[in-house]
Amino acid sequence: MYGLVTEASERDRYDQATARLDPPFAAVDLAAFDSNAVDLVRRSGGLPIRVVSKSLRCRHLIERALARPGYRGIMCYSLAEAVWLHSLGLSDDLLVAYPTADRGALRALAADDAARQHITVTIDSPAHLDFIDATLGGGGHPELRVCLDLDMSWRPLPRGPVVQIGTWRSPLRTPAEAALFAQTVLKRPGFALVGVLGYEGQIAGLGDAPPGRPVRAALVRAMQARSASELNVRRAAAVARIRALTDLEFVNGGGTGSLESTSADKSVTELAAGSGLVGPTLFDAYQSFHPQPALLFALAVVRRPGPGVATLYSGGYVASGTGTPDRLPSPFRPAGLRLTKTEGAGEVQTPVLGAAADDLKIGDRVWMRHAKGGELAERLTEYHLVSPDEPEAVSVPTYRGDGKCFG
Repeated sequence: MYGLVTEASERDRYDQATARLDPPFAAVDLAAFDSNAVDLVRRSGGLPIRVVSKSLRCRHLIERALARPGYRGIMCYSLAEAVWLHSLGLSDDLLVAYPTADRGALRALAADDAARQHITVTIDSPAHLDFIDATLGGGGHPELRVCLDLDMSWRPLPRGPVVQIGTWRSPLRTPAEAALFAQTVLKRPGFALVGVLGYEGQIAGLGDAPPGRPVRAALVRAMQARSASELNVRRAAAVARIRALTDLEFVNGGGTGSLESTSADKSVTELAAGSGLVGPTLFDAYQSFHPQPALLFALAVVRRPGPGVATLYSGGYVASGTGTPDRLPSPFRPAGLRLTKTEGAGEVQTPVLGAAADDLKIGDRVWMRHAKGGELAERLTEYHLVSPDEPEAVSVPTYRGDGKCFG
């Protein structure tokens, strides 16, 4: 839908479908969501895509993605979340992609025979094994499925000072370290090593075409090419050494921004993606793919302080991460609006500048885009689904609307 209609007609469509609602609220353009889902599969090289729940945080959207060909399983960000999603029957394959220190969730998992067959917990050190053992009692506990997390960051100076480009995740960097820890897990009662995970954040989450910054774009592309080449060799070697010790059900890699390079690694058996389904602004900065904006939120005009200025109610939905301007939400419709440099997006008011502001009246809506995928759901209890087949948006709960907050 995005790019195939005029900006005015697109804005009218959103306004008409949500006319009964008072801002602030969020809407999901299902046509754009489905188009993005198709494009992710196109880019996946034939590997199944595990749906990243933290980028959606809405049961309906997770189910919608999983119902499509090319998608299998859920990548969760919380063990408590995984236990809950399993209880709802959303999937029989849930990978918790981050280590957990949630004692209550570990006890709930250990006590649920069915959940233990379908939920996998990520670990990267003997300390994780010790913590789980201590939480579940020293006398032994039911067997838990575990996944080994590999460090996929890039270090351009392998023999010099540690310069790390990418996320600080696992201490398991070399194939030898991974194999040694795999041996530790295999000798430990109460654990079954079933998978390997490696997330290349410096490719999957870093745009290679930042607008107006050609020099940075060239540097990012060079870094990503060298990083992809190095990590694919290193990951393949680590997986080969672990497979020599035990069978693995899956090797997960990638993210929305790295599907092509990760799928080229023959040791990887599945990919992960979530943000690419909803198209937040951080993914506008990629050269090879362009997700459609599927997740929007509407704010109401409540002041007109002067020419070329309109003030919106609320809007301070700032994304986590580096604290840089690219984490702020962006005005989307009507086109031609921008945030001020002095106020940005505020807790109770967000002024926007531009010629388009002069056409706005008190009560009019400005449609905004969030910088990251799922974090908007933490601010709102519902998403309103805009479909070309329905004149009025259909409301579904976010995790918050379901009474759930997993951090």
